[in-house]
Amino acid sequence: MRALVLNQDFRPISVCSIQRAFVLVFMNKVEMVQSFNGHKLHTVDKAYHIPAVVRLQKYIHVPYRGVELSRVNIFKRDNYACQYCGTSRDLSIDHVIPRSRGGASNWKNLVTACKACNARKGDNTPEEANMPLAQKPFKPSYLMFLRDFSGFKYEEWKPFLSLG
Repeated sequence: MRALVLNQDFRPISVCSIQRAFVLVFMNKVEMVQSFNGHKLHTVDKAYHIPAVVRLQKYIHVPYRGVELSRVNIFKRDNYACQYCGTSRDLSIDHVIPRSRGGASNWKNLVTACKACNARKGDNTPEEANMPLAQKPFKPSYLMFLRDFSGFKYEEWKPFLSLG
């Protein structure tokens, strides 16, 4: 399990282990906003709620935080599925506009593709190869990445990860 860390203004800034969150609560560096329902940490003579969401006691300035462009993050964004045929086997990365035609390596030009589709598309655009994309590639925000692609789906986090 992991804990969501909020800044003092309740904006999500990171995720940490529950062990780290517990120590931060114990040291009064953060306050526990939400605990994991029914889960407790037991010592010899006490039981403590396990923190699911914690909030910093002091506001910290966090510089703009983007999502790092990496193979794993492209796979996560595309749900580990080929954007041409939908398979989840033998995946690679494809440049929508090929590099030989000036296509950049960025969020809006990279998609997950199986090796067969990647080879079939070759040095063409999806339109030229008659291979439409399942979804248009996009750059996820940090909040969107935490909410949708981090792999942690805790009910306790939902109120703090909404975009509204």
